Amino acid sequence: MRFVILGSGSSGNAALVECGGLRLMIDAGLSAKQLKLRLAQVGIEPDSLDGILLTHEHGDHVRGLKVFLKQFPLPVFATAATSRVVREAGITGGKWKLFEAGQAFAIGAATIDSFPIQHDAVDPVGFVISHQAKRLGLLSDAGFITRGMTERLRGLHGLFVEANYDEDLLEADTKRPWSIKQRISSRHGHLSNTQVLDLLREIAHPALARVVLGHLSSDCNLPHLALQLLRECLRTLGHDHTELHCACQHEPSDWFSL
Repeated sequence: MRFVILGSGSSGNAALVECGGLRLMIDAGLSAKQLKLRLAQVGIEPDSLDGILLTHEHGDHVRGLKVFLKQFPLPVFATAATSRVVREAGITGGKWKLFEAGQAFAIGAATIDSFPIQHDAVDPVGFVISHQAKRLGLLSDAGFITRGMTERLRGLHGLFVEANYDEDLLEADTKRPWSIKQRISSRHGHLSNTQVLDLLREIAHPALARVVLGHLSSDCNLPHLALQLLRECLRTLGHDHTELHCACQHEPSDWFSL
């Protein structure tokens, strides 16, 4: 199993997971032009994809979907509520495959385990994708990590997780009014570096090979702050072997193998 982050941030999010010949894109929040460009940069033809998984309906996760599906009418896997909102917005192409949050389902040889998350969207979910003995967790746009979410994320070999803000930088930010800061830090907003640290304390184990951080705020977080905090956490737990990376908004990451 391997995965690549095509782009991650407030301007657009998309990732690609490959396992056993299966290729799944997670979200399509970049423009269709950028999706095709970045897929080409990582050596993938769009028509070789087997489907798109949607975490939720916000624009930075579905922005390129309408045009992309007109060109490549792929299966789109989403909850019924997310599908309804997205399709009411005029994104009607593709072949929609519905599931319930918390449901596990198969796509080819992979098992997709969905789980509900806390965010200000209609029915947001995270995913654990399993193939043979490998498990990859994907958690983006969650304001609070519940016990149920933590349990779903145990036993991973790789994790992509939002680390949106540093608490001190968010508090000091002068661009955002108090109401927006409250929304970001609420239980239905976004995850802070400290919240990711708390998650890693719970789920880190010897087989967790790598953690990739995404959705970092360009104003209220810095890669070195997030990496330093989490690296020290892993070191304290005795997991120096776990590799840490930050995905960025403007270019694809490297491929990460599990």
